[in-house]
Amino acid sequence: MIDHTGKTALITGASRGIGAATARRLADCGAAVVLAARSGREIEELATAIRDAGGTADAIICDVSRYDDVSAAVGQCVERHGGLDILVNNAGLIDPIARLADSDPDEWARVADVNYKGVYHGLRAAIPVMLDGGGGTVVNISSGAATSALEGWSHYCSSKAAVLMLTKCADKEYRESGIRVVGLSPGTVATDMQVSIKASGVNPVSQMDPSAHIPPEWAAEAVAWLCTDAGAPYAGTDFSIKTDEGRALVGLE
Repeated sequence: MIDHTGKTALITGASRGIGAATARRLADCGAAVVLAARSGREIEELATAIRDAGGTADAIICDVSRYDDVSAAVGQCVERHGGLDILVNNAGLIDPIARLADSDPDEWARVADVNYKGVYHGLRAAIPVMLDGGGGTVVNISSGAATSALEGWSHYCSSKAAVLMLTKCADKEYRESGIRVVGLSPGTVATDMQVSIKASGVNPVSQMDPSAHIPPEWAAEAVAWLCTDAGAPYAGTDFSIKTDEGRALVGLE
């Protein structure tokens, strides 16, 4: 049994998919969860559902591409719960999918702002608070795209590669201070993002049968596990649940 009682967790992109599943799972494990996303209605409904089930949850509207928004979300954790123990940098975009010469520069930059700068903003806002509290865990949601080039995904692949390096840099700088920074590479997950990928018809991922994608709850379970002592050996790396070994460690097999 995973027990995060007494901890406070901030989850970005918490309105759906992996973020929503992670919020529910961490709340089930006893953590007070703060849900951050641009869609206020959806995260408030989820926070209400978690509270109705006996958990502790708050919601805050947050665009991770804006540092002030992320800083305010971290501040809410401190104000309402006294600190921050877990940060899940989950917010991410992949639309619009296009080859480089067909891409829209503003839209391409928007993906980079959310996927890459959003993770930096989370780290920058959370680390000082975690240092004051004696430590904490940051889980950056990564992807196999961090190390594999895929047609039409230049924005997504390059931003995930950048996140992997942020994970490594943050680990090097703060591991000795009690902060664990680890990436999670879940493989393909049955979320709204897969609907867009399927519709694009670009690269082999779009050709996958929907039954091949894992449920977001599997990724959520891996996040909860990485925040226990068992996750310590994977600090500074992308832990994968695409392998039988990884899934067995988390208890998914």
